[in-house]
Amino acid sequence: MMTTRRSALALLLGAPVAACETIDPALLDAVLAMGGSALTQGEAAQGIRAALSNGVLSALGIVGRSGGFLGNNLIRIPLPQKLQEVQRIMASVGASGMLDNLQTKLNHGAEKAAPVAKSIFMDAVADLSIADAIGIVRGSDNAATQYLQSKTTPALSRLFTPIMKRSLSGTGAFNALDDVTARLQSIPFAPNITRNAKNDLISHGVQYGLKGVFTYIGKEEAAIRQNPAKRSSEILRRVFG
Repeated sequence: MMTTRRSALALLLGAPVAACETIDPALLDAVLAMGGSALTQGEAAQGIRAALSNGVLSALGIVGRSGGFLGNNLIRIPLPQKLQEVQRIMASVGASGMLDNLQTKLNHGAEKAAPVAKSIFMDAVADLSIADAIGIVRGSDNAATQYLQSKTTPALSRLFTPIMKRSLSGTGAFNALDDVTARLQSIPFAPNITRNAKNDLISHGVQYGLKGVFTYIGKEEAAIRQNPAKRSSEILRRVFG
């Protein structure tokens, strides 16, 4: 019966993109009802939103604590490429301390910024449409996370940027960057750090900060799909049970 539902969903998703928001509701209900679960469109959307909400809260709890980025090999934020190159060269002679300090402050900035952006993530989850939820309710282990990431990253980046800027300033990352820039100017053949270095650092922190959050949202979604014990509410059990 699951195969039948998957096949029907595949046919449904094969409809022209322009028609996604105007698919016959009766057809969607028929697809969702296969297998005896009798899910309504609203329940499917509610289940996806619940899974993503759980994922967001879990992810922010992991990355938003001290060491959440810095102490995590999976999502630790590297320096921007140009500074990475200098860091590697200086590390080879035991002189990368200033750059290591900058990387530490960059990661701490992301740790402080992520929880502040909770409402941004939750608003994005709430905006998930019913038609989109139908398409991902029986998708891959991180289908909902991938959808949320692809649809919201540009808007989240714009909203997350001032939060990251304040966090980097608060952790002293900008002062550390100024120190690194001044030091590099006195080193022959060292790369030139542009006047936009602070903006570049903010953009870099935003990109990797969001990537880290979505990594753990995806992990939570996969756990909900795979592990019945993670389905902590009735709607999650109905949608993923």
